[in-house]
Amino acid sequence: MRVLSFVIVLLLGLFNLMFAQSLGYLKALGAPNKPRVEISWNRYYSTAEIGEIMRRLAAAFPDLARTYVIGHSVSGREIRVIEVTNRKVGQADRKPGMYIDGNIHGNEIQGGEVVLYTAWYLLENYQNVPAIKELVDRVVFYLIPTINPDGRDAFIVDHFAQRGGYLPLDEDGDGLADEDGVEDLDGDGFITLMRKKSPNGRYKLDPEDPRIMIRVKPDEQGEYELLGREGIDNDGDGRVNEDGPGGYDPNRNWGYAWQPDYVQFGSGYYPFSLPETRAVANFVIQHPNIAASQSYHNAGGMILRGPGDDSVEFDDRDIRWIFDVIGKKGEEMLPGYKYLTVYKDLYRVFGGELDWFYLGRGIIGFSNELWTSFNYFRHAESDDGQSTRIQRIKEEMKFNDLLLFQEAFVEWKPYKHPTFGDIEIGGMKHLIGRNPPSFLLEEECHRNMAFTLYHASQLPKIEFSDIKVKDLGNGVKKLWVTVSNKRLIPTRCNWDVKNHISRPDWLTIRGKNLQVISSGVVENPYIPIIQTVQAHPDRVEIDSLWGMESKTVQFIVKGKGTYFLTYDSVKGGIITKKGEL
Repeated sequence: MRVLSFVIVLLLGLFNLMFAQSLGYLKALGAPNKPRVEISWNRYYSTAEIGEIMRRLAAAFPDLARTYVIGHSVSGREIRVIEVTNRKVGQADRKPGMYIDGNIHGNEIQGGEVVLYTAWYLLENYQNVPAIKELVDRVVFYLIPTINPDGRDAFIVDHFAQRGGYLPLDEDGDGLADEDGVEDLDGDGFITLMRKKSPNGRYKLDPEDPRIMIRVKPDEQGEYELLGREGIDNDGDGRVNEDGPGGYDPNRNWGYAWQPDYVQFGSGYYPFSLPETRAVANFVIQHPNIAASQSYHNAGGMILRGPGDDSVEFDDRDIRWIFDVIGKKGEEMLPGYKYLTVYKDLYRVFGGELDWFYLGRGIIGFSNELWTSFNYFRHAESDDGQSTRIQRIKEEMKFNDLLLFQEAFVEWKPYKHPTFGDIEIGGMKHLIGRNPPSFLLEEECHRNMAFTLYHASQLPKIEFSDIKVKDLGNGVKKLWVTVSNKRLIPTRCNWDVKNHISRPDWLTIRGKNLQVISSGVVENPYIPIIQTVQAHPDRVEIDSLWGMESKTVQFIVKGKGTYFLTYDSVKGGIITKKGEL
C-alpha cells in the first residue's frame, strides 16, 4: 500500500511538473517564446551594460548580427553599433540601410532602451515572424543605442540630468571649466530641488496638495523661492551650479544650417567639432546605402520631421507626402503622440541631426520624443498652456501616489545652506516626468520599435517586373525591361538628385556574346519616346525610382546567348536577373 501511495504521489508530481512546464512555454503575442538572450526591459542600462548586451546578441546570432565601435566620446567611452541583417542573403552594405540611434541628449535615456529592444526583437523573432524575416533579409539595420555615452552615465550613475556630454567649458567666464555643478547635499542618492521661504518668491504651496509648488497670480504675494537643483557655490563667485560639466548640445553641432553659440546655444566651436557627432557623421558618409533614419529623444509624445530651420522647407510635395503617410501611421501606432514639423510646431533648430540627415545626405528621417503624460491615466490634455502645466504636475503626483506608491517623491526636509541659509530640499526624483516607469517602459519600446520597423518596411524594394523581347531581324533584338519599386520610399529623393548627394541608379545589361547598339529610358510606352543614351549604351542612368513606380528601359542588342540585367542603386540595393536570347 505504501509503495502504491508513493507511485501515485510520484506520478502526480510528474504530472504537475509537466503541466507547469507547458504553461511556461505559452508564447505571449509580440514576444519571443524562448529568447537566446534574456534581457529585462523594465530597467535602464549603463553604457557598459548596453555594450555587453550588444556583444551577447552578436555572439548569439552570428549570421545576423555583428557589433563594432565607430568612435569614442569626450571621456573615451565607446560609441558602439550593432548591425543587423542576414549576411547570407546579399551583400550587407549593398542593401537599403536603416539607421537608428538614441540618447543624443544625456538625460533622454530611454532612447537607448528602444534602440536596444529593436535589435533584440529583430534577432529573436527572425525565425518565427515572417514579416521580421523579410525585413532582416532585405534591409540592413545600423543601431546605436547611445551616441552620448558620457551624458547617459552621468544620468544613470551620478543621478545628474545632463543634456550634453563632458567636454570642459567655461560657462561663467571665470577662466575655470566645470568647477561649479550640482551636488547631492543631503546624501540621499538623489539630486532634487532647493526652496526657501521668502515673501519675494513667486511660488506657493498648492492648497490641495502641499507637496506641489505652484506659481502665484501676478497680483498675489508669494511664499517660496525655487533655488534650482541641489548644490553650493564651489568657486565663491556668489552663484550656485552655474558651471557644471559640459555645457553644449550635441544636437546643435551638425553640419547643415549650423550657427555659432551666440545664435544657437550649445552648438560647439564649429560643425562636427564634437567627437560624438563627428563619429556618427563619418559612419553615415561611409555607408551611403542608408536611406532612412530614426532618432529617439524625450519627451512630449511627438513624431517629428524636419526641417528645424524655417529658412528652408522640404523641396517638393511628393516627399512631404511620404513623410505624412509614415508620420500619420505613427499617430495610430503610438497613442497620445502627434506628428509635427520641428520649425512649425516646436521651435527653430540650427545644426540639428534631423536636418543634416535629410538636407545633407538625402535620408528620410524622423525624431520621436518618447513618453507622454497621456500615459499616466490615458486621457487627453486640455489646450490651455497654464492649466495643462499645473494639471500635468498634479497628474504626475497622482500617478506617483497610486501606481508608484510614493517612490518618485522625496519629502521636503530642512537644510542649512552655506549661501542661502535655511532652506528645504526635496521634490520629484529625476526619473519621473520624462522617463517611463518600469511597467510602461517595455510598451514604449515596443510601440516605437514597431513604428520604426514600419518606416523601414517602406525602404525601396526593387524588382524586375517585366521583360519583353522583340526580334528585329539580322540577329538584332529589342528588349523592354521594366523595373519597379514596390515600396513607398524612392531610391533617391529629389533633394538628393538635385544636389548630387549620391550617384544615379544604373540599369546595365551584360553578355559574353552581346553587343549593345543603343539604349534609353522609355518616357511614354504608349507613344514610344526614348530618351537615348549617348555613350556606354550598356548602362542606363536613372535619376530615381519613386515609390510604387515603374520605369521601362529599351536596349537594342545584337547577339545571342545568356545575358544579365543588373539594377544598381546606392540606397535602393542591387538586383540581378539572368535571361537568354
